[in-house]
Amino acid sequence: SRYEHFKMVSRRSVDKGESMRKLIFLLVMALSTAVYGSRAKEIKYQSSADQSEQPAMFYAPVSKEPVPLMVALHTWSGNYKQKYHKAIEQWCIKNGWAYIHPDFRGPNNRPEATGSKLVVADIVSAVEYAKKSTQIDHSAIYLVGTSGGGYTALVMAGHHPEIWAGVSAWVPISDLAAWHAQGKHVEALEQSCGGAPGDSPAVDTEYAKRSPITFLRNAKGTTLHLHAGIKEKIVPISHSLLAFNELAAAKDRIPKEDITYFVKKRKVPPNLQTALPDPSYGKNQPLFTRKSGNATVTIFDGGHHLVPTAATAWIQQVYKKNKD
Repeated sequence: SRYEHFKMVSRRSVDKGESMRKLIFLLVMALSTAVYGSRAKEIKYQSSADQSEQPAMFYAPVSKEPVPLMVALHTWSGNYKQKYHKAIEQWCIKNGWAYIHPDFRGPNNRPEATGSKLVVADIVSAVEYAKKSTQIDHSAIYLVGTSGGGYTALVMAGHHPEIWAGVSAWVPISDLAAWHAQGKHVEALEQSCGGAPGDSPAVDTEYAKRSPITFLRNAKGTTLHLHAGIKEKIVPISHSLLAFNELAAAKDRIPKEDITYFVKKRKVPPNLQTALPDPSYGKNQPLFTRKSGNATVTIFDGGHHLVPTAATAWIQQVYKKNKD
């Protein structure tokens, strides 16, 4: 009958509508997961230093083409599970970049950690693991770290400048003996280096060989951006300014009296030009920027922290410039 036929057609229409709604729902969920739900997974890789299995958090996008790689380094007392660089990880996932967050022997409180040969080899091996696990663009490997991670980023820039397309070091320590004298993480430094500076020539050698300032000149020509906050209370901003001086041409170096003014007054010396506004820094605007060759130092309106949007904006800018 016509009535039965009408009921059947109506039911089919309802079923089709229901199927379409389910399909749309599944597509939305899939897209949401792809953009927001994806995250780095725990992996283990072999370190060339001692053939030990080292943990890391790793994310590789699905891609037919080689992708850039971001290597993020945990802070002084952190390890590979630390979430400090989560915003960087999420940026990589959203933009289709690979991301690795290695352990490099965990917190900097023992000789095996704190800028050791093991640390350097672990991070190089993490890069090699990423290259073997997915298609990585070898000309687009970037390094970012904050505090102790900024310190290790400078260690890696000095030891292996050939790997990095760009290094973004935030509030880093550049001289361990100076930091000890400044009274920060004294116990961890002494555990790492076998005592206090001045205890013996052997101890002094440990402080020197683990300090980026000793070999940072090797990174001349590497695209590197140092950052320090003007309100810094943990790592004096002299560490970033003196590190910049190691990389800068003589005419661009920041004089000792200006560095002293920065540290003591927590202000930009009046004789130095102030930085232009940059929207990527948000409320932590740059107060002073100096560039020399491929090295840049920025003092921003903030303290001992990363500004993730500024870090990723700079890295993306370097990436685009290199591709042009």
